[in-house]
Amino acid sequence: MHFRENVLPELRDVPGFLGASLLRLDHSGHIEFLVLTRWISSDAIKAFAGADVTKAVVEPGAVAALADYDHTVSHYELVEEATI
Repeated sequence: MHFRENVLPELRDVPGFLGASLLRLDHSGHIEFLVLTRWISSDAIKAFAGADVTKAVVEPGAVAALADYDHTVSHYELVEEATI
């Protein structure tokens, strides 16, 4: 899978990267993917994404494979987390 073989190895080398999840939603007629990444700080995001942190960073291989993708992203601050 492209995410596992191409995207994750590159992200693992980025300082401040903590992890990522790939989610899939089957719609009638198409499949939607959502990538959630976790970072140690907003400074780490800026170092990775550049000055405009709302612009999506999408690997060229993913752009070629996707019918469409969001060109902007949102950043959320983790307030609380629970584990089992």
